[in-house]
Formats: sequence, structure tokens, C-alpha cells
Amino acid sequence: MKKHLIAAASAALVLAGAAHASGDHHHASWSYGGETGPEAWGKLKSEYSACTGNQQSPINIVAKQALESDMTKIKFDWSDTALQVKNNGHTIQANYDEGSSIKVNGDKFDLLQFHFHSPSEHALNGELYDMEAHFVHKADNGELAVVGVFFKEGKENKALAPIWNNMPQHVETKDVAGIKINGEDLLPKDTKEYFHYMGSLTTPPCSEVVNWYVLAEPIEASKEQIEAFSEVIHANNRPVQPLNRRFVLAND
Repeated sequence: MKKHLIAAASAALVLAGAAHASGDHHHASWSYGGETGPEAWGKLKSEYSACTGNQQSPINIVAKQALESDMTKIKFDWSDTALQVKNNGHTIQANYDEGSSIKVNGDKFDLLQFHFHSPSEHALNGELYDMEAHFVHKADNGELAVVGVFFKEGKENKALAPIWNNMPQHVETKDVAGIKINGEDLLPKDTKEYFHYMGSLTTPPCSEVVNWYVLAEPIEASKEQIEAFSEVIHANNRPVQPLNRRFVLAND
């Protein structure tokens, strides 16, 4: 059963960047508000039943309650990639060429894509950030790992510029010739401090098969950049979910 869940979750991530799109957001089978909003996800389709599970994401991370651990530092091995920007009706996503990966606690996960949520999906000590990026990875055995990076309003983020300058205004995938990007430019200087827990996709089908690594140090984006995203996508953060019987590990 777990293998089937992992396979389904992997397919959802690959196809829709953790945003299981089915056309534009006006005709999607789920949304972030109204009758097809987060509270209804688990009832919209049988395939979404996991959305009412006990290990859902995102969560509120309370730093003082996180358990100290001896986890290893995340080793980022991300190369430049051709710029392909996708608006899938739920988020803006940058797809990644093969060959980039992370290693953490002895496991290797290949980078598939990264996408954005505004405001942030995870909360830290009860507070949401202005935006959050999710870097989505998959291991050879199908297991998933997502690295979360918080954004706070501040100075302009130059690494975002090529993505934002080519952001499709409607549902579309745009290949941008002659431009390469590297996800490492969207990481904070300190990646050693992070929080780890077991959770789910934050969009339908909400499969509970994700290793979450949320970096503690935020990076900055300008007010204009945050607003430019919100004008195209609008609020796309799932409310925080109960931690239930899980625990959060802290690595610092």
C-alpha cells in the first residue's frame, strides 16, 4: 500500500509540482477557497481522501518544542538548469533538468522542480512568512523530500528576477531560451539549521509520504516581487494542519 501511495504522490509532484492542476484555477477540481477549498479537499474525490489524514502538511513549527537531533547537514548538489517556467493555475513552478540532487542523512534525492506559495504554508512559532519556496525531490525508490525556504519582505531578490520576468500570466509552460538558473541562489547562507518532520503533499492528493526539511533562516524578496506573484496566483497557502502524534526534529 505504501508503495502505491508513494508512486501516486511522485506522479502528482512530477506532473504538477505539488499542485495537482487540472486546467486553470477557475475549472480546477480543487482550489484555495470556497466550496472546493482546503476544508473540502478530502471530500471532493476518493483520490483525495488522504487530505483528512493525521500526518498532513503544512504545520506550525514551534522551535522550542522541536527535538534536538544528530541529523546531518543537507548537502546540496544543484547545477544550472535551463529556464522553464510553468503556471499551472495553482502556483508558479520552475522545472529542473536531470542531474541535481540533495543528500541528507545518507539518502539521495533528485531535484525535480521548485514552486512558490504566498503567504508561506509552514508557520514558524505561529507566524507565517510572506512567501515560501518548495524544492521537490524524489529518491530512486520513489520516496519524496521537499526543502522549504521562507521569504520575508526586504530587498529585491535577483535570483527570482529571471523567473518573475518570464512568469506566465495564465496557465502555460514557457521555455526561455538562453537563460539558466540555479536553485542554490535561492538558499539562505546558513542551511545547516533546519526542521525535519514526516508529512504530506500540501495539495491534493495530500499523500502522506513526504520527508520535509524546512530551513530556519529566511531569505528576502521585495514587496514588488511578492505582490507580482500574488497578482497572478493569489493566495495559495493551505492552512496549517494539526501535528497530532508526530514530532519535529531540529538540526542546528
